[in-house]
Amino acid sequence: MNKSVQIALLLVLPFFCIGQSKNTYSLNIDVPEKKITTGHLDLGGTNPSGEKIDVNSYYITLNGKPFVPVLGEFHYSRYPSTYWEESIQKMKAGGINVIATYVFWNIHERTEGVFDWSNDLNLRRFIELCEKNDIYLIVRMGPFCHGEMRNGGIPDWMYGRTFEVRSNNEEYFAYVDKLYEEIGKQCHGLLYKDGGPIIGVQLENEFQSSAAPWEITYPKAKKEYTVAQKNAAVTHEQISHDNKNNLHGEEGKAHMATLKKIAIKHGIDVPLYTATGWSNAAIVDKGSIPVTAGYVYPFWTNPSPSSFYLFKDIHKTPDYSPASYNTELYPSIPAEIGPGIQVIYGRRPIVDPVSVLPLMVRIIGSGSNGIGYYMYHGGSTPIFDGKFYNEEVNGIPKVNYDFQAPIGQYGQTRYHYNSLKTLHMFLDAYGEKLAPMQTVLPKTNADIKPENTETLRYAVRSKNDSGFLFMINFQDHLEYSDINNTSVEVKTVKETIRFPNAGTFDLKKTVSAIFPFNLKLGNTTLKSATVQPLTILNAKNKNYYVFYSLEGITPELLIDGGAELTKVQNASRTKEKGYCIVRGKNKEVFSFQNGKDEFIVIPYEMALKSTKIGDQLIFSEGTITSDGNQLSLVTRETNSQLHFYPDLNEVPKISFATLEKAKPMLLGGSSYKVVFEEPAEPIIQIKQVTDRKYSITTTGKLDNLNDVYLEVDYVGDRGMAFVDGLLVTDHFYHESKWEIGMKSFLPKLAEKEMVLIFHPLYKNQECLIFFSNLPEFIDGKFLKVKNIKSINEYKAIMSF
Repeated sequence: MNKSVQIALLLVLPFFCIGQSKNTYSLNIDVPEKKITTGHLDLGGTNPSGEKIDVNSYYITLNGKPFVPVLGEFHYSRYPSTYWEESIQKMKAGGINVIATYVFWNIHERTEGVFDWSNDLNLRRFIELCEKNDIYLIVRMGPFCHGEMRNGGIPDWMYGRTFEVRSNNEEYFAYVDKLYEEIGKQCHGLLYKDGGPIIGVQLENEFQSSAAPWEITYPKAKKEYTVAQKNAAVTHEQISHDNKNNLHGEEGKAHMATLKKIAIKHGIDVPLYTATGWSNAAIVDKGSIPVTAGYVYPFWTNPSPSSFYLFKDIHKTPDYSPASYNTELYPSIPAEIGPGIQVIYGRRPIVDPVSVLPLMVRIIGSGSNGIGYYMYHGGSTPIFDGKFYNEEVNGIPKVNYDFQAPIGQYGQTRYHYNSLKTLHMFLDAYGEKLAPMQTVLPKTNADIKPENTETLRYAVRSKNDSGFLFMINFQDHLEYSDINNTSVEVKTVKETIRFPNAGTFDLKKTVSAIFPFNLKLGNTTLKSATVQPLTILNAKNKNYYVFYSLEGITPELLIDGGAELTKVQNASRTKEKGYCIVRGKNKEVFSFQNGKDEFIVIPYEMALKSTKIGDQLIFSEGTITSDGNQLSLVTRETNSQLHFYPDLNEVPKISFATLEKAKPMLLGGSSYKVVFEEPAEPIIQIKQVTDRKYSITTTGKLDNLNDVYLEVDYVGDRGMAFVDGLLVTDHFYHESKWEIGMKSFLPKLAEKEMVLIFHPLYKNQECLIFFSNLPEFIDGKFLKVKNIKSINEYKAIMSF
């Protein structure tokens, strides 16, 4: 070998070794047990059936057992009441077990003394539909809400008063008293104590922390805010970190306590009172749960890497700290984690849908014992008597409140609806075990910054040497790569558990994982696994434990050596060191049994298509919902596959489609092909009028369709939709297609046309900093409507 070749090899080999090096992370979970305090909070309640909700310092209990709430925000007043039930069922199928909704004072009492609870404002009907569909409800009853609503929900007519809003003034409290009295009437007989679905209410919102601008103002005038002057120094326009000393903190607590007293006075007596606890906001001392928040892509700051993908002891130190309360006395339960964000005229952040699941895994792994999404379901800000109720001063769209949410403005489900469902099913099945487990962090955790994307981000939640390993590989606003050739050792009192049992794994970009160890499942002890628990089904006198595998990680399950494994399908089985080890392959299904415990591992791509209805797991590209008796399949495909696990005893009866039996996708399952008939003619007709205007006409009938969507592919500043000259929705361009669900407009379109009007984007606009691709501006502006088309949405009903 010549000398030059030797030198070249010497230079290359170190880099090759670095690329192939193995990274072993180690975490000792032999730590003092977390102290959980009970009986110190003025919370909890019982319903007529004797069921009881209580709260300790770490989690909520339901009938004495840990309960993990999964809250999804959905504003009834921002959605047509005709379709409320359909959306409630979508939320429940998505794994939401508690709906949260704002009561916006200013749209219910538009004229002083005249309350409107009719049509899309019929709160009582919304509550009744939650009760009918067996889902809990938290009513966020103001008086101040925010929610990008005009004045944050405070009526215009409150501006010109001698007293300040959101103050301890008796005249102000008199108005709040009347509001709460009216809300109490709507909730009467439907509270948890009555056997109803309302388990909680939120009092105020971000008190002594945030405010909305008054809309009674003039162009270029300095903003005024819905805040008492003495609280102005510690109040911001949006969520933020604040280390300022609140000189009026005790008055803030008194204000919140007064609101609770007024609520109880009007019969609003519930197990759970919540108050926003972030950014030093005031709460009801020992009489409310201080809920938390987290927005990765806020519109109120410039794009920058956040710390929301770094594990922490979130119970001790919540996000947006400091807190105004002793955090160790209350459970950590978020109310406002942003699975999307609202775009505003000048600032248009784009939420990557794959960012949301890692965010939630980090929050749960950090010690939160609940999830709360704002918004989980988008909508449209209502218009009354030609008046818009959006937050105009801050450039919120006049109507569109899509929020890039898991369920969009018109009820369309998105990627993160499905990805989050996998976590929600896990919490439903394992939340009782998980909630008492404390978070243990690696010693090096405090040194990790958002920029350290090459370092594995992980934590463990454990109790009595049993628990779950949490890992994520995602960071917003930064480039990052796969984390390769990695292993993790979890050291308990008695042993060291290794993930994987031998060798290494790769944690791919965007991937999150929750791996169990020392987990008792029926008669089976799962020593460890490199697959994520999805759900548990109890059917056919068996327990079905469903897991999913992740790309880059060889799926393996270590079972206690005394187990007698049978029916091992598509996997290898070996015995090592006293354990049965079952290994499968990525992207393939495998299964085995231990007595009456049946285990099945599916690829993540299949888990994304799964919905749990009762003790049945249903796989579909479409959206599956249930009304308790029948199943619904909503899809945009004329040919759709439907798979049931375990198998059905009979073929379902179907309406609005045909059903054909197909080869089972899973061993022990049932599969069908669902075929829909396309309309003979397009429902929607689209005509270009000018380069900026398009006319949309229709017969006004859906026939057997569930909805028809207009998909608008354009690049510009904004689009606006009008029916009979009135604005019905709008869209600020943010590098995504504009979708309009047409079914709520069809009755009017039988006689009138919809007109779309587009406006060009200008090269000096502030919003451009959020875009990844800029057009080639001509004369400083750009507008191109690439394509407008209609997309049919089909719906089939199945009964058994």
